[in-house]
Formats: sequence, C-alpha cells, structure tokens
Amino acid sequence: MSLNTPLTRLLGEASFHAFSGIKTPVVAAPMAGASGGALAAHVTAAGAFGFLAAGYLDATSLCKEISLARGVLNLTPSDRLPIGVGYLAWKLEKSTVAEAEDMLNAALDNNVQAMWLAFGVRLSEWIRYIRTYDNIHRRSSPTLIFVQVASVEEALVAIKNWKVDVVVAQGNESGGHGYGSAPPLLTLIPSILQCLHEDSSPLLAAGGLSNGSQIASLLTLGAAGVVLGTRFLATPESLYTEAQKNALVAAKPASTIRTMAFDNARGTLDWPAGVDGRALYNDTVKDLDEGADISTVREKFKKGVREGDPDRMLVWAGTGVGLISEIMDAKDVVRELHSDTVKRLKAVSELYTGN
Repeated sequence: MSLNTPLTRLLGEASFHAFSGIKTPVVAAPMAGASGGALAAHVTAAGAFGFLAAGYLDATSLCKEISLARGVLNLTPSDRLPIGVGYLAWKLEKSTVAEAEDMLNAALDNNVQAMWLAFGVRLSEWIRYIRTYDNIHRRSSPTLIFVQVASVEEALVAIKNWKVDVVVAQGNESGGHGYGSAPPLLTLIPSILQCLHEDSSPLLAAGGLSNGSQIASLLTLGAAGVVLGTRFLATPESLYTEAQKNALVAAKPASTIRTMAFDNARGTLDWPAGVDGRALYNDTVKDLDEGADISTVREKFKKGVREGDPDRMLVWAGTGVGLISEIMDAKDVVRELHSDTVKRLKAVSELYTGN
C-alpha cells in the first residue's frame, strides 16, 4: 500500500526496472561520515528516498559514492539517479569558486534527482547555480532542491524568495548538527504550516524520529513527509563503525546532549554561529564541561576513536535513539517504518465515527 502525500507525488515520477517510485514519505538524511552511496541507494530501492552526504568529501570521493549508488540500483550512466546529495553550504562557501562548482557538478553531472542545502549564508547563490545548470542542459525534470530550516522566518524565505521544491524543518530533537535555538518539532511544524498556502512547497519534519507512530503523528499534523537520520545509522549500509552502531542500540532515551565538545575535540569548528550538535553523552563531553585541558581531551578522543571506546568516541544521535533496539538492513527499516505508519494512520481514522 502506497502513501499519497505531496512528497511522494513529487518524488514518485522516477521509475526503473523493479523500482516503481517512492511509496512512503520517508527521507534518509544526508549525514556526513555516515550516509554513503550504498545507504542512499538501498533506502530508495525499498520505496523511501535516500540522500548521501557530500559532507567533508572532495569531488572525486563524492563521485565514487554516487557511482556506488548507481551500481546498487543497477542503472546506466544515462539514467536519472533517484537519490539525493546533501551539502554543507558553509563548506562550499569556504572553498574556492572552482572547488564549490566541482562539488555541485559532481551531483549535477550524475543527474541525481535532488540536492539538499543546509548551514550557509549564501544558499541563494547555490540554488541559482543549480537552476542555471539545469536550464543550460535543458533538463525536462529539473533537479529538486531541498533546503533545511530551523525557524518560520527561514522557511518563508526558502519558499517565497528562493522557490525551493522541498523545505526540511529541523527541530531541536535532531541528532547531528543543528541550531540550538530551534523549537521542538511539534511546535516548529505547526508554526510554519499556519503561514503557508495549501499549494506551498512540501514541508518535511526532521528531529528525533525513529518509528512509524511518530511518522503518522507528523503526517496527521500536516507534514508532507519526514526525515530520519539516527535510525538509518544503525544499519549495515551506514558508514558508522560497528562500535558506533552498537552504542546507538545500547543508548537510552536520555543519552543525548547538545554540545560543541566533539567539534572541539576533532577540530571542526567552522560551523555557523548558533550551530551545535546532538550526540551521545560521554567522557569527552564531561571532561570539557569540567574544564579539562583541550590537548589532553583531544588525545583521549583520538585514542577512543581508534579503539571504538564508547566513553570517548563521537556518536551523533537524536532524541529518538532509545527507540532503536537492533541493527537492521536499510530496506527492512523502510519496510517496518512504512508498515507501522500505515497501521497507525488506520487506527487514527477509526477514531472518527462521523457522529
């Protein structure tokens, strides 16, 4: 049974071989260091939509991940590739013009279906570049542009000024990097929806989501779909290490914290003002909170990463991590999410008797 939302209609135009389009309004987030071509492709093959992360890659490495996705989906180089590529806009903005264009062209030349932009001050520039590329190459189906936001104001700019195809609203519960000032998802989504027209770009909800009941609740609230990150980290296709995946399965509902400790420990401090990251709390965070010497913390962190020590290594995770009980194939995760979402939506429909 397919779910019919503005997102599935927008993404469902692609079809090939055994794949007949997107059947469930679930998107796998582009997570730097975790979302490679295999994960994105397997999510799409199961009927959701997968993104791989450009993250800290160079253009050559990004092309390899895109090629891997194409191979998993058994597509020819001329076929449109029904996955997306997500970019950290601040990384593009710190690069030379040539380097930034090479990174964007890696996705555009490979005819991916969508591109995701987040965390930058020149998003309109990258959007214009993508659309100019599509116009020059006279594409019948332009590249879909997803933009991540954390407030009503950002959402309205993305929709009204930039005319983006999809808006991703990221709540405070989200794992990985985000704006610490973002409202909780159940506040952010209604706040944006009440400012939009019915024919506005699809709005997706992201942050702390792990199961079908949560997805159903967001669809009922008015979201066109959802984005899950942490749930897809605990899959064989994720680039996370086994130690990181096991840490996710062992985590409790209260195991996460918003912090810049891990960025301090690994030296990734170029994020825009107001951005921090949600991860599993451990001794790396504790030591820095207590004023430990940063060089000592960094050495312990590096050693912990090498040894897979959960008390030291970095494991990004959203607030829904406590709902993850096992490592499952990405396809099975999608199927379970879809089945549970349908079940909960049916249950909700039975609450209304018509009297």
